[in-house]
Order: sequence, then structure tokens, then C-alpha cells
Amino acid sequence: MNPEISIVGYNDTYKQGLLSTWELAVSATHQFLSKEDFIAIKEILWQFNFNELNVHCLMHQQKVVGFIGLADAKIEMLFVLPEYMGFGLGKRLIQFAIAQFNASKVDVNEQNENAVLFYKKMGFEVLERTNNDDQGRPYPLLRMKLKNPLQ
Repeated sequence: MNPEISIVGYNDTYKQGLLSTWELAVSATHQFLSKEDFIAIKEILWQFNFNELNVHCLMHQQKVVGFIGLADAKIEMLFVLPEYMGFGLGKRLIQFAIAQFNASKVDVNEQNENAVLFYKKMGFEVLERTNNDDQGRPYPLLRMKLKNPLQ
């Protein structure tokens, strides 16, 4: 684990970095999204107040390189810059969220097969499948729950 990468609580000065991380990560991992849906989701995020979630950012040399957002015990978003993927940083964010906030649930796009495998490897199991995402778009979600949450 790179000691130069820290996890810090979100503040509004990180918003541009967070949005850039989201855009690059989604471009690299969500090829199933239509261009129109990508743009629509991006516009929603630009307007979103990230202070409404419990958001923590991975910082490397004062740059946002990943982040996790939680609502109660549910992981609402987890993204890492493509060049930082594969180094255990998503795992680090998940372990942080479980240890600090008892995170035990997540919804994952079924078509994002690498993310589904990642969450299964992290101990999550599928409880339910939807035909559409929460906005009614034709992207099935897998609702997952941690098999052995911390007590």
C-alpha cells in the first residue's frame, strides 16, 4: 500500500477532482452506458451536493485519485482513476468503509462485470437483481450485501 495515498473526508475544494475521477473511471469501466446516459448522469453529478453523502477521497500528492460515498451502511459510489486501478485502492476504500461506517450494502451495474467480481471478492453476495437502474434506465442492478458484516 502506498503510504503517500491517504483517505480524507470530502470538502468542496475536492469537487472538481472528484468529478474528474468519476468521468475518467466511468469512461474506462462503463462501456455499456449510452453516450446520452453518460452525459445525463454527468450533468446530475455536476449539480449534486456531495456533502449530502458521507464521502471520503483517496488523495495522492494533493490530487483526488479515488473516492467512496456512503449513505448509512450503503456504498453509493466508488471510483478510482484508471491509472490507479489494480493497486488495491478500491479494496482499501471498502475496508475503510466497513471498519469506520459498517458499510454492508452496495448496488452494482450488472454489466460492470469487473466491479461485480470485485465486490464478490470483497465478501458481498447478490441478494436481488433489477431490470433497470434507480433512474429507470435499462441498466440492471445487482443489489449486494456483505456476507459477514462487522458486528
